[in-house]
Amino acid sequence: MLRIVVLVSGSGTLLQALMDAADDPEYGAEVVAVGADRGSAYGLVRAEQAGIAHFAHPYRKGADRQAWDIELTELVGAHTPDLVVSAGFMKLVGPTFLARFGGRMINTHPALLPSFPGMHGVRDALAYGVKVTGATIFAVDEGVDTGRILAQQAVQVLDDDTEESLHERVKTVERDLLVEVVGTMARAAGADVRAGSNGLA
Repeated sequence: MLRIVVLVSGSGTLLQALMDAADDPEYGAEVVAVGADRGSAYGLVRAEQAGIAHFAHPYRKGADRQAWDIELTELVGAHTPDLVVSAGFMKLVGPTFLARFGGRMINTHPALLPSFPGMHGVRDALAYGVKVTGATIFAVDEGVDTGRILAQQAVQVLDDDTEESLHERVKTVERDLLVEVVGTMARAAGADVRAGSNGLA
């Protein structure tokens, strides 16, 4: 089984989609821990209800960012993940984290990268007037939403869309796409994951 640590910041709907998929033994992956940068993140409640290990690791403005990154690396590393999934995690990981988990971390984005990177992908796509946007799963690197694209799916922008209505449709696609990508990686990696294959090569 592919061991996954999921990082969240909010409600954890992407996390829930992964946990639901992992209930099927044929899926090939299990969520072994959930981490959040906010103690109030509902994703932590989801983890607790499911009996999954969880932790909060807030970053306070003005604090030592490098120290925060080192501590996050240790917290995640304690669960020996094969894959780290950033699922609505609103913090950028740093060099220490990437040195340990680079090539084994994926993220989701509510737009068709490389278009509309950053925190407001849906809002920016709507403001630009595109007729098609979507969701992207990508490998995390040192940049902001710049990693290698692993999968994408388009979502049509309707004439009467608001940011909220468009985001809801994008999130539905985003959840399904994440489950599909992780499941494919888990089944492809199999027993080779711990020998060095990580599904991102």
